[in-house]
Amino acid sequence: MTGATAGLGAHAVQRLTGPGAQVIIGARGSGGAPPTGCRVLPLDLASLDSVRNFADAVRSQVDGAAIDVLVLNAGAQFSRDDRRSADGFEMTFAVNHLAHYLLARSLLSGMASTGRIVFTTSDTHDPAVIPFGPKTLDVRALAHPPRRGSGFRAYAASKLCNLLTARSLSALDEVKERGISVIAFNPGLTGGTALLRGQTRVRRALAPAVLPLAGALLGRSHPQFHVGTPERAGEVLAELALGTAAPPPGRVYASLVKGEITFPDPSELARDDDARDLLWRESAAMVGLPA
Repeated sequence: MTGATAGLGAHAVQRLTGPGAQVIIGARGSGGAPPTGCRVLPLDLASLDSVRNFADAVRSQVDGAAIDVLVLNAGAQFSRDDRRSADGFEMTFAVNHLAHYLLARSLLSGMASTGRIVFTTSDTHDPAVIPFGPKTLDVRALAHPPRRGSGFRAYAASKLCNLLTARSLSALDEVKERGISVIAFNPGLTGGTALLRGQTRVRRALAPAVLPLAGALLGRSHPQFHVGTPERAGEVLAELALGTAAPPPGRVYASLVKGEITFPDPSELARDDDARDLLWRESAAMVGLPA
């Protein structure tokens, strides 16, 4: 699991641990202490080499046992899109999408039949919900922005990439034949997470006051602005990971709206097979895997 040391991920992982469960967390070493029974392995999502090393370490740790659940929850958001990863990609795209794309592909062969892969996405991917959601997909421009742009737009585009990757995985013959479930989960606007750690100090300071106010003013008429709790979001993430909640057959998108899990259509672009296949091919080339 990634993104398990803070926010909704920390609440989710508490529900994933238990007698007989072996939970492996990838983390840079920051954040709160993991629950008892979890093993932490080093992982820096801003480095593809670190992702590869983590995947190797997971395979060594499980020692031939199948992986029942892969939870790809970590995410980052920045004020601008001018940060670069160790491999030279725009940081939001690298951390939120490329690292998780590579990790999913690296560990897919070790997944148990009827296992589950869960990506944490966001309804910001949908311009019908959030105005700055992406209306087109230019993968190379996301990886290497030609000019300085908005970090919020980069985040929304990365969440579209998570959803498209989930759709690509679910369409693979190997995944279908082995009965592996792939889910993209939108926790909605959630307070008390570490997502804003990449924002400016002023924005981080204002967020605890602004988010509840925005939710109170807009949440009644616009459900996407309802501010949920990390406890509830983590609970639903765990339910999806454990299989006690699941989208209807043939669907991958689950969305938390005012504390209730729903299964709406994602954006029109997220349902576009050409965009899905383009992202898969371009991402494979970027991480050095066959398409």
